[in-house]
Amino acid sequence: MKVKIVNKSSFPSPAYATELSAGMDVRANISEPEVLEPLCRAMIPTGLYISLPAGYECQVRPRSGLAAKHGITVLNTPGTIDADYRGEIRVILVNLSKEPFTIQPGERIAQLVVASHARVEWEETDSLDETARGAGGFGSTGTK
Repeated sequence: MKVKIVNKSSFPSPAYATELSAGMDVRANISEPEVLEPLCRAMIPTGLYISLPAGYECQVRPRSGLAAKHGITVLNTPGTIDADYRGEIRVILVNLSKEPFTIQPGERIAQLVVASHARVEWEETDSLDETARGAGGFGSTGTK
C-alpha cells in the first residue's frame, strides 16, 4: 500500500527495520537535545505529515528498547492518527523512570503502525446474547 508522506525534518522518513517488522521507527525532529525529567511529558515533533486512505489509521506506539532500558513510553499509547488528519505527527513521550532522559536530535522515539479499521453502526437493543464469560471483567479469566 502506498501512503503519501511529506518529510519536513532533516532525518530519514520512517522505514521498516526488518522484512517482517510491523512498525516503522519515527525520529525526533529537534535541533538540540531535550531533557525529559522523571514523571514529565513532552510533545516531540517529527516533521512528518501523512495522507492515509479511508479505512486506515496510523498508530503511534512506544519503542520497546526505550521503555525497557529507560522507562520512556508514549503516553497515549497507541496514539491514533486518523485518515483525515493533515497536521504534523507529534509524539507524546513520558518519562516513567527516576532519572532524567535526554532525547537527541534524530533519535528514534516511537514507531508507527498503519492498520485498517472498521466503522460501526450502533444497533440499539434491550439485551445482549449470553456467553460463558458473561459480565466477568478484569482478572475474571484467571491467572493461568
